[in-house]
Amino acid sequence: MAFTLPDLPYAHDALAPLGMSRETLEFHHDIHHKAYVDNGNKLVAGTPWEGKALEAIVAGTYQAGAVAQSGIFNNASQHWNHTMFWGWMGAAATKGMPGALERALTASFGTVQKFRDEFAAAGAAQFGSGWCWLVRDRDGSLKVTRTENGVNPLCFGQKALLGCDVWEHSYYIDFRNRRPAYLANFLDRLVNWEAVAAGL
Repeated sequence: MAFTLPDLPYAHDALAPLGMSRETLEFHHDIHHKAYVDNGNKLVAGTPWEGKALEAIVAGTYQAGAVAQSGIFNNASQHWNHTMFWGWMGAAATKGMPGALERALTASFGTVQKFRDEFAAAGAAQFGSGWCWLVRDRDGSLKVTRTENGVNPLCFGQKALLGCDVWEHSYYIDFRNRRPAYLANFLDRLVNWEAVAAGL
């Protein structure tokens, strides 16, 4: 099926009071994400991947250890990453963390704060462009991981519960080069923890 750019689940200015400006979302969603959609559609046309589910394309075109992935993988994976990313944020970020998620994080990391510290550290330590993730691994455990460029948990048979984009276009307008501050703000104010808990 064709890639389509999803609408944001909130207005472009809805996250501005929480630290993500309208300008960032206009560039990030309307330009960067749209480019992944448009380029992905061009690249899959006439290939065996045309008409396949997005998740199948991502997993099927990933090349472990490849320095540069194929154009199809790069655009499909970034389309998937961003579609999920928009849904993990929202005005519900001001609400508390659901009990089920708090218990799961405590069971896996010791405390919620230790999870937050590990997640933020993973994002800050990712050299260059990439993502940091909270995943459910194949054995059912929750783990924090980080990936380069557009690589995501689908490539490793993991389920993504939360991901944060640490490409510069995600934060440079609002935070300049202060990636740790962006990550702290993401965890403190932007994450819709109810959406994360729904993925458990």
